[in-house]
Amino acid sequence: MSIFGYRKDFNLFRGISRELLSEVVEQVVGYYKIGLESTTSNMYGESTNKSYNDPIKLNCRVERGDQQTSTNDFGQDVNRTAQFMFLKDDFKDAMLRAEIGDIILWQGDFYEVDNVKENQLFFGKDDDYNEIEEYHSKYGASVSIICEAHLTRRERLGIEEARF
Repeated sequence: MSIFGYRKDFNLFRGISRELLSEVVEQVVGYYKIGLESTTSNMYGESTNKSYNDPIKLNCRVERGDQQTSTNDFGQDVNRTAQFMFLKDDFKDAMLRAEIGDIILWQGDFYEVDNVKENQLFFGKDDDYNEIEEYHSKYGASVSIICEAHLTRRERLGIEEARF
């Protein structure tokens, strides 16, 4: 049984992290989920024209990669990758689940999520998966969700400019 890592320890850590993201870092993004009700799909569950729900404002930390330019027969194209690091509790509070294909609006650019990582655990335990031993619900928790994304074109998405 762990001596440290109780729920109250994690609550202190969570409070400091939330304050840091909202009061010091102050990077806010708009998180778009695919609107399944308004998106028509074919018999294989695929869709060429997706529609998105209104954005949800979330605090995060952003690590943006370098801008790369490529030239082809159609002209120049700009590529960029970014990592968006969220607190998992912010997703729980907004009743969201990060998935591949979601769209993130940051500084006027749209990024499509390529990969979702949830591997930062407080004391190596995740309270969502504590089937083995019941006392684990008192210890540890999942801390963050990291979305790896690439820059995508606004025209391809069909998303109108949104105000927060």
